[in-house]
Amino acid sequence: MITETKRLPLDRPTLEDAAGLHLICNDPRVWTHFPSLRHAEFEQTRVMLDRWITSWDRDDLGTWIVRQPGSQAIIGYGGCSVKQDSFWNLGYRFAYSAQGQGFATELSLEAVKQAKMSRPDLPIVAYLLEHNLTSARVAEKVGLSLVHRGLDAGNPDPNAIRLAYADRQLSAEESSEIMR
Repeated sequence: MITETKRLPLDRPTLEDAAGLHLICNDPRVWTHFPSLRHAEFEQTRVMLDRWITSWDRDDLGTWIVRQPGSQAIIGYGGCSVKQDSFWNLGYRFAYSAQGQGFATELSLEAVKQAKMSRPDLPIVAYLLEHNLTSARVAEKVGLSLVHRGLDAGNPDPNAIRLAYADRQLSAEESSEIMR
């Protein structure tokens, strides 16, 4: 299934995308806000890709592969994926050369739209670190509001602050579920 935004072709992921994805996931320039998540090994990218394919098979929506318009070159990935059968998780990452062009907002608007059409009962949530101001602006541009601020459990930086944005107010049960 191919989806398009005004400028971006968005493809359902396949195993053949692993090498192109790894170029992004291995590049330290795209992990400046969370360097410990950079994929040092190709197998990390492969495992992530397997999870995305499973997500698509289960939910008929998930993380897209973003290609350079008019090319098969992968310039990023992102979308909404169901987590714990209780919320949509909005996320994205773009190659260093593709950053700063509004692609994250464009992709996120489409992802939010499709998630709301698919399962409107589930809240849409975006996690980010407090110092990632660009991601916070994207979350706000697509209609999400800050619903949580606290220490980022498990982060190698003990002072890291995790923010959660959502498309609606969350119940105490929903908040607990998204932060576990």
